[in-house]
Amino acid sequence: MKTIADYLFATNAVRVSDPEKPFWYASGTLGPFYVNTHFLLESEEKANELLALIEQAAAGDRSDFLTTILPFVKKQYETSESYKAVIDLIVEKAKELDFDFISGGERRDFFFSLMPAYLLGKPHLSIFKDGETYYSANVEEKAVKVGEGDCTGKVSLHIADLITEASSYTNAWIPSIRGVGAQITDTIAVIDRLQGGEANLKKEGVNMYTFAKIELSLFDEAVEKGILTTAQREMVAHFMDNPIEYMKAFLIAHPDFIDEQIALGGKPKQRAEMAISRGYVPGRN
Repeated sequence: MKTIADYLFATNAVRVSDPEKPFWYASGTLGPFYVNTHFLLESEEKANELLALIEQAAAGDRSDFLTTILPFVKKQYETSESYKAVIDLIVEKAKELDFDFISGGERRDFFFSLMPAYLLGKPHLSIFKDGETYYSANVEEKAVKVGEGDCTGKVSLHIADLITEASSYTNAWIPSIRGVGAQITDTIAVIDRLQGGEANLKKEGVNMYTFAKIELSLFDEAVEKGILTTAQREMVAHFMDNPIEYMKAFLIAHPDFIDEQIALGGKPKQRAEMAISRGYVPGRN
């Protein structure tokens, strides 16, 4: 039987680099893996299609937002093994919890919040980046814009793609839910990045439930299944132990890497120059 790990690696939701070709991160550091939970929809291509649809729908009449994207996610649920598997996990966990409606935040939360609301017959609160909130009593019908106190006495279950430090929760999702008068006591996310999110949510009185953690055991399972090589696993272990030391060791072992990246131009050049300016490159400043 397939596990969540199988689907994460099969869809490139968790993608590990060649040990000789690490990935650039936006911070100007190098790392061995990317996490894109929304690729569980089926693939990067399908995920980008849905992101584009979400952006288009969010820019239009938001009372029709969910009804615009629902046919897309329903079709994926019917045709994508990975997406059905993860949605079913979310639904089973949600059945154990007490709540009145499901909430999701723009953009990637909607990949995982809408289908459970549809399958469970629950209302859905859509939270947009500009702070607007729309409540759908039935996700197959028009939503209504809601404001202060409009959901008083109700309890939300927030569903997200992944949790890192939970800053989106503390800065946006929780204030929006409380702003309409509702409470939040539980949240479900597909992935926990293990970067303090659970503790930060606990301070807000919110329990967190996830199905995969970005820890070494996930990569060990991938090695056992022949998905990753031992060299890739060791690279991940080194990075997890000390990201900056991992980067320095790689650059010392590959002295031409930075100059090669600068020569490529574009984003590689930008990231390489950022790495130099931030003191991440031994012998360069």
